[in-house]
Amino acid sequence: MIRFSTAGESHGEALIALVSGMPAGVPIDLEFVNRELWRRQQGYGRGGRMKIETDKAHVLSGVRHGKTIGSPIAIEIVNRDWKNWEEKLPVEAGDPAKHQAVASPRPGHADLAGALKHNFPDARYVLERASARESTARVAAGAIAKLMLRGLGIEVSSHVIRVGRVELDRSAGWDEITALSARNEVVLACVDPETEAQMKEEVEEAARTGDTVNGVFEVVAHGVPAGLGTYANWDERLDGLLAWTVMSLQAVKAVEIGRGMVAAASFGSQVHDPIHYSATDTGRPTRFTRPQNNAGGIEGGVSNGEDIVVRGYLKPISTLRRPLESVRFDTRERTAASYERSDICVVPAAGVAAEAMVALTLAGLAHEKFGGDSLLELKRNYDGYIEQIRSF
Repeated sequence: MIRFSTAGESHGEALIALVSGMPAGVPIDLEFVNRELWRRQQGYGRGGRMKIETDKAHVLSGVRHGKTIGSPIAIEIVNRDWKNWEEKLPVEAGDPAKHQAVASPRPGHADLAGALKHNFPDARYVLERASARESTARVAAGAIAKLMLRGLGIEVSSHVIRVGRVELDRSAGWDEITALSARNEVVLACVDPETEAQMKEEVEEAARTGDTVNGVFEVVAHGVPAGLGTYANWDERLDGLLAWTVMSLQAVKAVEIGRGMVAAASFGSQVHDPIHYSATDTGRPTRFTRPQNNAGGIEGGVSNGEDIVVRGYLKPISTLRRPLESVRFDTRERTAASYERSDICVVPAAGVAAEAMVALTLAGLAHEKFGGDSLLELKRNYDGYIEQIRSF
């Protein structure tokens, strides 16, 4: 089983990603991993922290001579801002006068719930771990998963379909979506320039009023064969696993597979995808085709060979320059919520983090289904399966 975990605080010395179960022989391109980290930092409306950090992956173990070696992979991403926080967040007791408390919890953040849960006198430690800065380590782990999937011909990418009140009013093609990830300048990661300009105006309005703005991203996995996931056990359904992993991202409050929300307001004849069969080889894993993909590539908890489409719905960032009402932890008196340097819009960055979660989920299921201690063995088993379903 491919598993991953992360460690580190937002203003701590570093973030750590640990990936275990990755087969040996997967080529690791550190330039690709670092570009994924760069993509997570981009987008119009990001905060001052992105001007401080230049995230780079430092591989500590599990990769030698450019390939995985079958042992756990540990990746460190140093926080350059740590030099400003060494006395505020020391490992040892330090000087209490130099510590920086989060004195009043922010509505919408984990501050109050986390402080109550752990009996903290303020929300500093909650903020440090609950922060979306943690997703940096997920992106590093997801980049490793993407490189494994690439060996099977599977790619994962994302784009933004809504920011605030502005929404893309058409479907995006796979080539359009992948072209976004190749750009050296990221505004709001929308495939349509005119819509993106309107999205930018939404961010600017929020900036003028001291507010934050919400949005929706869409992750697409291309080249996924039919057969990942299962209908047999509730906790192994592919759609359920994807919903869980994407929902685990900070600020994601809803997850949609395919056109799930449209389907909930439509008749079956309008949303189910007809099944066709090609008499000739289509070049795809099977000859079964669909004229549309409202199901988002998943039926009954199993991938069906179409692109897998997952949408994440983001609430606005909880930290406001014009804070909402709150109370002080120490006196319980009414006050304004604490303000911590933050973003106005993170929708493109959240899409990159969701790509990582989708890639890790698919990589784990692919390794579970096809097995193999090396990429060579995994690919041999995968090719045999593809031949089986192609001739079905």
